[in-house]
Amino acid sequence: MKIAVLGAGAWGTALAMSFAQRHAVTLWGRDATQMAALREQRSNERYLAGQRFPDTLAISDDLAAATQDAELILVVTSTAGLRPTLQALARLGRRAPLLWACKGLEAGSMLLAHQVVAAELPADVPRGILTGPSFAQEVAAGLPAALTLAAEDEAFARQMAAALHSRRLRVYSSGDVIGAEIGGAVKNVMAIATGVCDGLALGNNARAALITRGLAEITRFGVALGARPETFTGLSGMGDLMLTCTGDLSRNRKVGLLLATGQSLDDILANLGHVAEGVNTAREVLRQAEKLGVEMPITAAVCRMLFEGTSAQDTVAALMGRESKKEAA
Repeated sequence: MKIAVLGAGAWGTALAMSFAQRHAVTLWGRDATQMAALREQRSNERYLAGQRFPDTLAISDDLAAATQDAELILVVTSTAGLRPTLQALARLGRRAPLLWACKGLEAGSMLLAHQVVAAELPADVPRGILTGPSFAQEVAAGLPAALTLAAEDEAFARQMAAALHSRRLRVYSSGDVIGAEIGGAVKNVMAIATGVCDGLALGNNARAALITRGLAEITRFGVALGARPETFTGLSGMGDLMLTCTGDLSRNRKVGLLLATGQSLDDILANLGHVAEGVNTAREVLRQAEKLGVEMPITAAVCRMLFEGTSAQDTVAALMGRESKKEAA
């Protein structure tokens, strides 16, 4: 299968490297200078230093050429880059099946990725999301991982999952697009909270409580938007949450760790070097939750730290001081 992977960041590069083991893959990026370096070095030293590309992986900065004969287009941009990329594909008249691997809500609109896709592409273009617990560095190194491929058309989801499945990268199919998207988006917010918890050295008990209640919060929010509750016990829910909240490679957890030291958000983001989707997503999730009447105290606490300058210590004290209640999802 001919696959065009759009987005040459860490995750796009890692997926392109993995899929190039079995398919004809072209990795596209908009920065001609960056792509020339990738082509010459046969590696992405900025994001995945030391990981050499398969000889079969093609590199391009020409979107028209990269997607011309593609049988599958995989968009692996930031959430902010999804709509412009789709608009560019629409201008080219591309109608190949499309997957996206963005994890977040669009800033300003509160839209999930599938809603952005619906607004920009014809309804008859087959589509779905690829998500789940996965650090780019490990996938690029060929270490085992498992992902979820969700689509409203479950036959399409099964077909694409089978095509992309390999011994090192297991791909499971699902029909719950909303659940897969919510799990992948809101876990980043919870990872910021968990990073704060670890940064303040509050202990393993506190971390376990935070992750557990975070999953309940994600589930409440997702169900209110139409997701299936069982999705959040799977790879795109619990699996992704556990990895992002505890793994040292997590960008969002790192944001939380640095917030706990008293650093400002502007300084943290300036020095991070990668996109931390949880920062923008937190605000959009809270806005949507308030609109839906869904209680999300951890998300609200993260927003206070990120956007109102509330200290990590005061935020934790406020969370712990909430009144006792019956445990429920």
